[in-house]
Amino acid sequence: MPKAKAGKRPERREGRAGGILFNTGAGQHILKNPLVVNSIIDKAALRRTDVILEVGPGTGNLTVKMLEKVKKVIACEIDPRLVGELQKRVQGTCLANKLEIKVGDVLKTDLPFFDACVANLPYQISSPFVFKLLLHRPFFRCAILMFQREFALRLVAKPGSKLYCRLSINTQLLARVDHLMKVGKNNFKPPPKVESSVVRIEPKNPPPPINFQEWDGLVRIAFVRKNKTLSAAFKSSAVEQLLDHNYRVHCSLHNTEIPENFKIAEKIQTVLKDTGYSEKRARSMDIDDFIRLLHGFNSEGIHFS
Repeated sequence: MPKAKAGKRPERREGRAGGILFNTGAGQHILKNPLVVNSIIDKAALRRTDVILEVGPGTGNLTVKMLEKVKKVIACEIDPRLVGELQKRVQGTCLANKLEIKVGDVLKTDLPFFDACVANLPYQISSPFVFKLLLHRPFFRCAILMFQREFALRLVAKPGSKLYCRLSINTQLLARVDHLMKVGKNNFKPPPKVESSVVRIEPKNPPPPINFQEWDGLVRIAFVRKNKTLSAAFKSSAVEQLLDHNYRVHCSLHNTEIPENFKIAEKIQTVLKDTGYSEKRARSMDIDDFIRLLHGFNSEGIHFS
């Protein structure tokens, strides 16, 4: 009998720089160009009184420059080897007492208080970290973040563009997002396989008066097939079952009687028609469109959370 083939192991690519073996498969690409480092810091408009959150400081090229300009840097790093390198870099200097290092997975811990976030992020955590930031309280002033180019372009994409997606509209609901600059592969050691971009994110304060769980539930359904009409997108049996359950819970809580011949599919299509969005497609709808649509559903007792 032929031998069974072993399962394919996850890719682990490594590169050596400065005496350290970096795991590039885990997003360890060190920003080496001092001109790019200085440009990022300039765009962050740091203040002497600022507490800065940095995620993935690596060997500290960005960290050290920020320590010279701010009150404190809180650096979150998951790799103990890089923590050691960063500590050695500031040890015995006047910058040492301005640096606090938190070791661990930033996605699994509560964020500390900070005024601004400046980071060359591991690209694998881009999406969950953005929403962790935007839902963080108290509000921070801004975040200057390095992302993979395509991810950055999705963040700033507008209705009608090819890259416009759920990520785009959810981010833009909660923040103002601006693309600041492109950063080529050769500015990193070891160089990544993709091009990068720096983005500025400024949370809206106060935030829009919207239940984000409800909002995201609606947007998720609409963008599963963003090129379909909403009438077609909401005909999914899974969607109808979810909304039927939510509607019955809503009626129970409000002592509202449900007719014997009630069909959630008919009610959904009535809301879409009455709001004027039945033949609209998610790819071309903006924030105001989705707010009106959400209000239309909620006013009829249909909820998404």
